[in-house]
Order: sequence, then C-alpha cells, then structure tokens
Amino acid sequence: MKKTCETKEKLLQVGFDLIWDSSYGSVSVDDICTRAGIHKGSFYYFFPSKADLVVEAYEEHWKEKRPAMDRIFSSQIPPLERIHQWCQFIYQGQKEKAEKYGHVCGCPFASVGSELATLDEKIRAKSEHLMNSSRKYVESAIADAISEGSVTVKDPVATSLTLQSLLLGMLLEARVQNDLKVLDNMESTILDIIGAKAAIVPAT
Repeated sequence: MKKTCETKEKLLQVGFDLIWDSSYGSVSVDDICTRAGIHKGSFYYFFPSKADLVVEAYEEHWKEKRPAMDRIFSSQIPPLERIHQWCQFIYQGQKEKAEKYGHVCGCPFASVGSELATLDEKIRAKSEHLMNSSRKYVESAIADAISEGSVTVKDPVATSLTLQSLLLGMLLEARVQNDLKVLDNMESTILDIIGAKAAIVPAT
C-alpha cells in the first residue's frame, strides 16, 4: 500500500512540475511517466486521463499552500500587514520557481485554466474554484481593513476580484516577459487600489 501511495504521489508531483514548467499541451502522459520512472500502465491505474491527474495535482498543490495562507491571513495579524505578507509570499514563490525551472512560471491555475477553458470543463472548474479559494483570504483581509478604517474601498468582494485580476495579469506578463521585475510594483499598486491610509509596519 505504501509503495502504491508513493507511486501516485510521484506522478502527481512530476505531472504538476512538468506542466507548470511548460504547458499542459506540451506535456504528454509518456513525458510524465518517463520523468517519474513509472510504467504507463501505472499512470492509468491511478488516473483515467492527463486531465484527471491535473485536477488532483491542483488540489494537492492547494493543500500544501493553504497552511501558509492560513498563517499569513490570520485574524491576529493587522489587515494591511496580511496584504504585505501575501505580496511577499507571491513574489518569493515566483522567485523560487524561476530559480528551479530557469524561467518565470506565473500562476499554474490561471495558466492551465486559460489554456483549456474551452476544452476541458473539469480543469476550468477546478482552476476557478482554487483561484476563488485563494481570493477569499484577500476578501477577508480587505473586509477587516474596511472595518478598522485603514482603507478607502467599501466593497471587499468587488475589491478582491479587482486585485485578483490585477495579480493574474501581472503574473502572466511576468511569465511572458520572463522577468520578475514586472512584479516589483505589485504591492504598491495593490495598496493604491485599496486606498491604504497608513504605512505598513511589518510585524516583529
């Protein structure tokens, strides 16, 4: 049983890495199996298709990311500090992936979701669900910032949607240009949009 679980985990990790590194269309089941060192029959034992692997890999990736999001967006942390830490988390994640793969990767959910939005409903729906799950954290921080009067925006839902669109656009541009400098003004732009009234003092 342990070996079976390890085989599945290996396929999920390798599949996610390959697709994040390049694109869904450019990675085949054979590519995934070769990189994982696993027979093709084992792939289809766990996953009916490449799309099914991607959906499950997305979910596993979110499970790994969620503890960090819970920590960053803890209600014990001032709202604007949560936004600051979130921006740092995004930038650091992109930097680490760029160092690992040799190029800026952008958002995996948005990249594959947009690539297959009209071709595979399962992947489109999973991408949308996970992006919204992430956005809810930001929505909560903005709602708390509104309550304490530290921002000028009034609608946390609309504002979080705007920030999501901004962020995805910046990540896409950074990927296309292969340049992390695109993200240099991410935090200041977000603070301008929400109308932050006070300078952020990082928590000690």
